Formats: sequence, C-alpha cells, structure tokens
Amino acid sequence: MNYQYYTSNNNGQDDYGLKYIDDQGYGLICKDYRIEFPPQHQDVQPGMEYLMHPRPIFNNPYYRGSGKLMNKVAIITGGDSGIGRAVAVGFVKEGATVVIAYYNEHKDAEETKEFIEKLGGRCLLLAGDIKDTNFCDKIVEETINTFGRIDILVNNSAVQYQQKSLLDITDEQFDLTMKTNIYSMFYLTKRALKYMVPGSSIINVTSITTFKGEPELIDYVTSKGAIVGFTRSLATNLAAKNIRVNAVSPRSILDPTATCLLGSGKNTNTRV
Repeated sequence: MNYQYYTSNNNGQDDYGLKYIDDQGYGLICKDYRIEFPPQHQDVQPGMEYLMHPRPIFNNPYYRGSGKLMNKVAIITGGDSGIGRAVAVGFVKEGATVVIAYYNEHKDAEETKEFIEKLGGRCLLLAGDIKDTNFCDKIVEETINTFGRIDILVNNSAVQYQQKSLLDITDEQFDLTMKTNIYSMFYLTKRALKYMVPGSSIINVTSITTFKGEPELIDYVTSKGAIVGFTRSLATNLAAKNIRVNAVSPRSILDPTATCLLGSGKNTNTRV
C-alpha cells in the first residue's frame, strides 16, 4: 500500500495526529508521534471548557448529517462540554433535539446551546446535581413536558480524582465518584426507561481504563467497570423490548475533566 506524508500544513489544515493517507484516502494515526498541549490545571470539578487552552475540538465542519436522528429527542448528561458537547453537536447534525443536563458549567452550556441553535437545532439546558434523584426526576419530566418523548439517553457525566495510592482515597471521595459515575446512571436510566419505546437507545460512557487499569484512578476505574456490567446486563434485559443498550469506551481525550486531575505543575491534558 502506498502512503503519502500528511503534514500540519497540508492545505492549511491541522493534522490532529493524522500522519499518513493511503492512495484510497484512508488515514493512519502514527503512534510514533506525541501531540503535546500546554500544561494546565483547574482545582475544582467539574472543569470549565471555556478556560482551557487550546480549546478542545468538538465539531467536524466537514461532516454533514443525513437525517439518521430526525425527530428524535436525546438526553445527554454532561452535554455542556467535552465528549458530551461533541455528542450533542453530532446528534443535532443528524436531526435530533437535545436535552443537556449539566452541573454548574453555565457558560460552557450556553456556548453549546448557542452553537446548536446556529446549526438550526433545538436544545434544552437543565442544571443540577445528577447524584440527586430529584434532579433525575426533573430531567425526565422537563423533557417529556417540553418535547413529549425520549428516544435516546446518553449517560456521560463523570468525575475522576487522581490519587497515588488506595490509602489516599478517602471514603468520601470513593462515595462521590461512585454516586456520580454509576449511581446517577441507574437513577436516570430507570426514570427515562418508562418513556422509551421499541427502537430507543441507551448509550453509556465507560473508559478504556476499565480494561487496562490506571494506577492513580482506582475509584474511577472501579466505577467505569461497573458501567460495563450495568450495560451488559441491561442490554440483555431490554433486548426483547427492542431497546438497544450500548457502551462506548473512549481513550485519552482533551476535555475539562482532564484539567481537574489532582496535582499541579504536570500536563494533565487527557481524560481516559
């Protein structure tokens, strides 16, 4: 197979890690290259995307939707930034209406809504604590009252706290991580499921760390492993009702959660 070198100056576009393109136009990521970002740190979770430099890329301007999600309504937790923002934009391009549940990242959420509306889409913002069952009730009730249906649920919200040792993880931190990352998923899915019909979809965000481990994210990896088990069991449980349940397992990305890893003076630029 023939390859041509693809530089960052190719047609004035950044390569974003894409180093070669074959003669059929398919790209390869060259693992010999490491993409560096300026060190940055935020002391409070959730992080704020508008404070990051460089700003994470969440939209592919060359992608054109084909109506795959026309007239569908999707709830996306943590949809204000990071993976959630990219999902929201992608869904809207495919015709969906999105409900974004977030904690307190108001500026990020408003930016996301503004971008979606410029695309011609509809977006409802709901701020609150996903660990609170009352907020989960509100998310579902507001979605039904405003749009009349729930077709897709994306359980994306999560926190992670970096600790050198298991002995450094307090009971309070473990409780917070589990309640944010897996309890909330149970709460919201249970409530949304009452309104989901055959053909609906539940998508849970786990992590590659579930399968390879991460020595300084023990409680986070534990919660993400629980999501895999939850997804597998729920998928088999709902198969007869023709409701799909899947999990996605991202690798390292640049998003606000990454800038909040404990410790300072180090390049905490990836989320796993």
